[in-house]
Amino acid sequence: MLYNFAAITSLIIFKCFFNLKVEGKDCLPKKSPFILAANHISNLDPFVVGSCIFPTRVNFLAKEELFYNKFNSFIFKDFGAIPLKRGTADIGALRSGLRALKIKPLVVFPQGRRMENLDKVNMGVGFLCKKARVPVAVARIYGTEKSLSRVQERFRLCKIRVVFGRVDNIEESDDYRAIAFKVRDKIKSL
Repeated sequence: MLYNFAAITSLIIFKCFFNLKVEGKDCLPKKSPFILAANHISNLDPFVVGSCIFPTRVNFLAKEELFYNKFNSFIFKDFGAIPLKRGTADIGALRSGLRALKIKPLVVFPQGRRMENLDKVNMGVGFLCKKARVPVAVARIYGTEKSLSRVQERFRLCKIRVVFGRVDNIEESDDYRAIAFKVRDKIKSL
């Protein structure tokens, strides 16, 4: 209930005040779980992605620091967030992500943190893609870094655009690294 309310409210706010434009949403699987890998340039990104694919409900891998406060932990878990220890190979979080993928889509940010440069990619996305054997989609988010960057304390109104695509060139023989680079390259191409 809270998830639906937040997603609808976010979508209305993004469309009315940020002139949100969404392209390529039709490439997302309709009835099966999938991995959605997106670039990460602002704290707004999870809200933007979640509202763009609503009514599909998703899980997210999110930095464990968001769960230190009990209230925040309750809210983030209710929204489908799975705590992840950044900078490590957090096998527990990846296994939780694989379990979640049996039921619904999982959103990951392969960069591992907010950054405009798309050259860095973590191998966890390759692990998830190889083990889950589900379709892999990507999203490229534009504009959220102008609205809420790492150094800003207040929102600024600006245009936000999200472009979705599919990663169709993953081969059975690809290792985690090769898959992670294919996902990154597809995000960069959008």
